[in-house]
Amino acid sequence: MNKKLEIEFPEEILRHLGKTDKEAVRKVKQSAVLELLRKHKISQGKASEFLGINRNSLFDLMAKYNVPTFDLSSEELEQELSTLKSFRKKGHYK
Repeated sequence: MNKKLEIEFPEEILRHLGKTDKEAVRKVKQSAVLELLRKHKISQGKASEFLGINRNSLFDLMAKYNVPTFDLSSEELEQELSTLKSFRKKGHYK
């Protein structure tokens, strides 16, 4: 379910967001969704869905907004490396 939200901005801010109201709304929506993604509140798949774009376009947008495309904690990274080492020992990777 979608819900409309009305936000007021000073003209100066709107001029920086885009040439048209539609462009400004798109940029505000992108910013909000990418901030949720940055904070790990939504997945990349959900972000793509909410913005109506494919994953490649999302990655481009993430780069523009400095949102890491690969963001693991040190514990998660250790687990991934451990799993890869285990696969390698079993001959799955050379």
